[in-house]
Amino acid sequence: MSVRTRSTAIIGTVCLVATLALTAASADEPASPQQAAKVTLKNVATAQNPTAGAAGPGGKLWIAERPGTVRVLDSNGLSRPVLDISAETTTDGERGLLGIAFDKRFAHFYISFTNLEGTSTVDEFAVRNGKIQPQTRRTVITQTQPYANHNGGDIKFGPDGYLYIALGDGGSGGDPHGNGQNLDTLLGKLLRIDPRGGKPYAIPSDNPFVNDPNAKDEIWAYGLRNPWRFSFDSGTGDLFIGDVGQNDWEEIDWAPASSKGGENYGWAQMEGTHPFRGGTEPANHVPPVHEYDRANFGCSVTGGFVYRGKAIPALKGQYVYSDYCDGTVRSLQLKNGKVTAVNDLGVNGGEVISFAQGGNGELYVLAIGGSVFRIDPA
Repeated sequence: MSVRTRSTAIIGTVCLVATLALTAASADEPASPQQAAKVTLKNVATAQNPTAGAAGPGGKLWIAERPGTVRVLDSNGLSRPVLDISAETTTDGERGLLGIAFDKRFAHFYISFTNLEGTSTVDEFAVRNGKIQPQTRRTVITQTQPYANHNGGDIKFGPDGYLYIALGDGGSGGDPHGNGQNLDTLLGKLLRIDPRGGKPYAIPSDNPFVNDPNAKDEIWAYGLRNPWRFSFDSGTGDLFIGDVGQNDWEEIDWAPASSKGGENYGWAQMEGTHPFRGGTEPANHVPPVHEYDRANFGCSVTGGFVYRGKAIPALKGQYVYSDYCDGTVRSLQLKNGKVTAVNDLGVNGGEVISFAQGGNGELYVLAIGGSVFRIDPA
């Protein structure tokens, strides 16, 4: 694809936990959740506040730790840090090292963190022979943050080879600056950029708002409160976003691989499928495929991945997720963009802050207290 270069570096990413529940369900989902597969959680390592993971060279899983370190998981556990930016970040509020990603050739490694001033930052490193080259470090994009919460922070490369960056609405509560629906800010958005196509990055020419003078070219989707974790289905290319709610509803948003972007997920006019504080539903609102309330101890959705591993055939094709407060690992079965079943997998990971997908498609559950679990067949 052709790209249009842009010299301004504005953005970031970075959030940490957020808010809501996990077990109620949306109006159009089946009334009786069922256990889809028999699984267990195998503790394979203990990290220091793990926040994210990414499959790296040789299929090994790299784990980001919130204080600013990255370590590699192998059969012996976690390595010594292969990267340490702990002197450059802070863990106040929802800040820290919040996301990591490799490009498809494992030639570059990206980190998403909040710096000492609280600015969301995405930096790039070259990778040679499976090792980070510190001298090649450069900043790709930054975004100032008005508050220490709802920073977002997740980063992923999409099937199209572009880098997607999730940014929360900037924080506080109730989106006081109206960032979610404002296309003239990167806050409350999912961004899409080409980090290697320009200095410091380029804008893909088919981004949905490149011809809109009143919108930021980097925006792929908007109307998000705190998209703490998002992922692409490695089998279909579909996009899933776990967007943390405010007071009442947690939501999981979905877009097909064929999407041209531009989706409006509704915040802060909507919280899930419900008007927020008297808000009016936007005409172009894309409702979540799943939502749940706080009735059963949930407080903050933790988005995961569609399972594409081989160890648990009964789980294949299901979207696995959890909640920071509830901790129960669940899955969604979908058909044509509609949820057909909500499954309780019968295991609890504690304060589940993130999921990671290994190079072989197997899934890992990360608990903020330090546990790194692999989802295994029971």
